[in-house]
This record gives sequence, C-alpha cells and structure tokens, in this order.
Amino acid sequence: MKSLFSKKSFPDSYDSLEKIFNNTYNGIAILTLDGDWIKVNDSLCDMLGYTNHELYNMSIDNIVFRDDLGVHLKKYERLMQGNIDRYRVMQRYFHKDGSVIWFLISVSLISAIDGKPTQMIWQFSDITSRKLNQDKLKLMLRVVREQNERLSSFADIITHNLRSHSGNLSIVKGFLEDEFSWLKDNENFELLTKAIDNLEETVSHLTEVAKIKTVETNALESLNIYDYVEKAIYNIAAVARNTDTEIINDVDEGLSIKGVPAYVDSIILNFLTNAIKYRSDNRKPQIKLTTQIEGNYVIFRIADNGMGIDLKMYGDKLFQLYKTFHTNRDSIGLGLFITKNHIESMGGKVEVTSEVDVGTEFCVYFKSA
Repeated sequence: MKSLFSKKSFPDSYDSLEKIFNNTYNGIAILTLDGDWIKVNDSLCDMLGYTNHELYNMSIDNIVFRDDLGVHLKKYERLMQGNIDRYRVMQRYFHKDGSVIWFLISVSLISAIDGKPTQMIWQFSDITSRKLNQDKLKLMLRVVREQNERLSSFADIITHNLRSHSGNLSIVKGFLEDEFSWLKDNENFELLTKAIDNLEETVSHLTEVAKIKTVETNALESLNIYDYVEKAIYNIAAVARNTDTEIINDVDEGLSIKGVPAYVDSIILNFLTNAIKYRSDNRKPQIKLTTQIEGNYVIFRIADNGMGIDLKMYGDKLFQLYKTFHTNRDSIGLGLFITKNHIESMGGKVEVTSEVDVGTEFCVYFKSA
C-alpha cells in the first residue's frame, strides 16, 4: 500500500508524520471515495485485531455489522454535495475474535489542489463500554418502568377489592342493626362498628394514594399560579377569619407553571390548611405566600409563624405516610405524603425549613411554563 506521506515530498517531516499517524490513540484510516482502504494506523489495527496487511486485503463491508452497513449513506451524499464539511456516525464492527465493537466515526474529505475530493479520512473512537453501559441503563429503566406498571395495577386491584369488602362489611353491619336493634348497645358490636369505620377510612386513603401517577410532560397545562392561590385563600376564608389568621399573598400575578389543575389546587390548599391547623397560641397567626423564578422552576413559598417542626427529629419522616409530629387530634399523616407525591408526579420537588416555636417554610418547585 502506498503511504499517505511521501519522503520525496516531505523529506524533513515524513518520519514525524508517520509516527504521529501510527501512535495516535484513536484509530485513523484513509479510504478511497468508494470506501476501500488506502492506509490504516496501528491503533486501528489494535482495535480490530487485524494486521494492516490483512485489512488492506479485505473489503471494509466484510467486518461491518450487517445492520449498520448503510449508516453512512445519507450523510456521505451531503458531504460529497458540499452541504457539510464533516459528519459523525456510530457503527459496529467485528473484531477478529468475533466480538462486536462500537465505533464513533468522524468522516471528512481530503481534496486535491484544485479542490476536488480525492480521498476520505476516518477517525475511529471506541465507544463500546459507553454503549454497553447505556444499554444496561435502558434495560434497567425498562425493568423499573414495567415493575412500576405492575405495582400500579396491583395497587388498583387491591384498593378495588378492599373497597368492595369494606363496603360489604358496612352493609352487613347495617342489616344487623336493623334486624337486632339491641346490638347498638352491645360493647363488642361497637368495637366492630369502629373497626369497619377505620377500615373504610384506611381504604379511602389508600385509594387516594393509588390514584397518583407520574404525569407526562405533554399532559401538563399552563396554569397561572396567582389565580390558584387566590382560589385557595377564598376557600379557607372562613377558617382564616375564625382563627384570626392573616394571609399575605405576594405571589407574582404574571407567573405560570406547568401542572395538573386538581393537583395544584390540592397542594396549595393542603399547605394553607396545615399552616392554620398548626398555628401557635403565642402570637397572631400569619401566612406569607411568595414566588420566585430559579432556572426552569417557579418556586412557591409558604411561610408561617406557627408551632414549627423539629427537623432533627422528624426531618426524614416528614413526608412519610401516617407520620404525625404534633398532638392535633385531626392529624393522620396523609396530607403531606399525598402533597409531596402530587408535586413530584408533575416533575417538581418540595423542600422545608422549620424551627420549633418560630415557624415553617415550604418551598414548592413547579416547572415553569
């Protein structure tokens, strides 16, 4: 095979150029415009397991993975038409030992003095490890997605069956009360009644949790957050008035978020009612609502001067199901769990800072619209 570099043309630099060509880390090959080998460097030979003489005496198509034979075609046509100066493709090749190697190949033209292309130069980067890791990640994500779908279906079935059974128990209990009026004064029947009521409440909670699904980005609507805050404040106006709670709405009227209307309603309402529920008796209750933009998010802040939460003790349990942190008899540990899941299902997140007997601030990150 003829050398790309000629001693006659470059008597002083020939050896240096040959050394650079052969010792570069990436594989390099010079090919005809028809795709035949002209010259290959030592790195490419090492990558493929062939000697340069073996490569020169075989067609490049003989070692290309069959499904990848045509990956150059469209880009090569654009290159030859002068629409692009270079291009890159991913292509699989067979090593001499039969294993498959993924290459990222950069292709450009070598032109004569008159500007007409005469040859191609291909640079080969071995990306096999990267591709294998990507394939493993894709497989893991597919397995997780399938498991989530199965768990979601399982949750739907379980909650449906539990609703049916608890409903049947409640009906039977009603029949017994109608037929045997004396049962109403029976202590054991009272325990049974309470147990059925608790079961129905638990099933109701589990049903709400099972309904929460990750929302696809294209299903999120553009919502003016100020409008939703105003609606939530109106809905709790009576409670705020009865508890003498001051609500300061400093939310930017021009900001819009991506969300599900029912979820956003629930999120804002839950944080407001919690702030009122856990107010301090030592001062006039105050809730301040503000917004700010940070990157691709609108941060919605709900700050109160209430009882506060001991985050050192409860911080890692704050959003868990059925976890409570105060003695309020209405607390069941469901609201924050559902709220956090609503936020995350829309691609957001929630953070909290709090100090006991000073107050609490929740920061909700909504995707900006």
